Amino acid sequence: MSVTIVVQYCEPCGFKPHYEELAAAVRDEFPEVIIDSCPGGTGAFEIEINGKLVFSKLELGGFPYEKDLMEAIRKAINGEPVEKITNSRAPCVIL
Repeated sequence: MSVTIVVQYCEPCGFKPHYEELAAAVRDEFPEVIIDSCPGGTGAFEIEINGKLVFSKLELGGFPYEKDLMEAIRKAINGEPVEKITNSRAPCVIL
């Protein structure tokens, strides 16, 4: 099954490296998956799989755990229903 992921992220917030790290991990594990990005609102890091919102930093306040996202992608590839990710890790703070 074809799977497309779109990540909206806030560039002024400095979230592009989070997207690039995530995209690289997805491409390594699932080379057939299409992953793309687009600008998001302030504080945004929102992930859609096949048009369904599966993760929202605006709702949860952190970033997704890679293992949770990989499991959601695996389900989408297998044609199983993808549930919203409810766990998040705190954003890194650089002092």
